[in-house]
Amino acid sequence: MDLEVRQLRCLVAVVDAGTFTDAAIELGVSQAAVSRTVMALERELGVRLLHRTSRSVTPTTAGVRVLARARQVLAEVDELVIEATSGHTRLRIGHAWSALGRLTTEFQRRWAGEHPGIELQLIRTNTATGGLAEGLCDLAVVRTHIDLRRFAHVTVAQERRYAALPADDPLARKRTLTLDQLRDRTLSIDRRTGSTTVDLWPEEARPKVEYTHDVDDWLAAIASGRCVGVTPQATTTQYRRDGVVYRPLRDAPPVDVHLIWHRQDPHPATEAAVALLTSLFQESRSPTN
Repeated sequence: MDLEVRQLRCLVAVVDAGTFTDAAIELGVSQAAVSRTVMALERELGVRLLHRTSRSVTPTTAGVRVLARARQVLAEVDELVIEATSGHTRLRIGHAWSALGRLTTEFQRRWAGEHPGIELQLIRTNTATGGLAEGLCDLAVVRTHIDLRRFAHVTVAQERRYAALPADDPLARKRTLTLDQLRDRTLSIDRRTGSTTVDLWPEEARPKVEYTHDVDDWLAAIASGRCVGVTPQATTTQYRRDGVVYRPLRDAPPVDVHLIWHRQDPHPATEAAVALLTSLFQESRSPTN
């Protein structure tokens, strides 16, 4: 069986227009061409799809079923076309947790002002590559320990690490903390997309670990009082949660923030995104901010 999209479009046009003549006008073809196309579809399917009279056309019982599915198929085809042709008019940036932290809104506003012809979409996907390897985005912001040789990348910033604590934890009363103060606690870790591992501690002084699946599970485990967490600064602004407080860690190494993209056929706006992100992070570190 070899159905064609034009056959389905013709069937839908005939039913929606009500006559072969009006459908032909809408499609920009002859009435005879519309009739031949519908009959070819009926032969291909082996069923009659339309009741024809001199004044009207209505779908048969089989036609009603085929028509409903045809509308779905045509909608998907239209989406496919948009997906394939929107590369220059839409930029999708994936992230697993915190996007750009407190700079997220400013990045969105600046991008809209500087690149009005390119729609920006931020897509949260709980994968190690922020959705890039899965084809869900054009670029991704990542803070995880991944093999950056697989992708083109640039390090746009380094972020300080923070401890995430239950609000009623005794350590929450302190202004800053050290990693050693967390060694006797249970550490909540998202091993797929989190930036924290027990390698931050000496082998003989590592905390116990409870693994979670995403940032919401991670926050829930901490708010419950059974865990603590360690996270980049971006999380502290992007995910404020009742029952969870954040405190800077004085002795923890910073987290590299990478922007990654496919080496082959990068999005045309990649260079502009890198430039804007780098500029925003530099501005955020200036003495006036």
